Amino acid sequence: MKRKIRAALAAILAEPSSGKQLQRELAGLRSYRVGRLRVVYRQRGDDEIALVAVGPRRVIYEETYRRLQKESEQ
Repeated sequence: MKRKIRAALAAILAEPSSGKQLQRELAGLRSYRVGRLRVVYRQRGDDEIALVAVGPRRVIYEETYRRLQKESEQ
């Protein structure tokens, strides 16, 4: 699994727009599929990304939203 995630991160760095654009509350973020896992990241410029979260598809979007809400409250 670690190898797959590393390969996904390399693919994202090579082509930051390769992930799916998220909508609604998570607008501005992208999601890259790695089997049952998702890598959620934010594209900053042409050659920089910010990794937001990695986790299983069934919970990652809700957890990411909650994390972003907590960060904005502080």
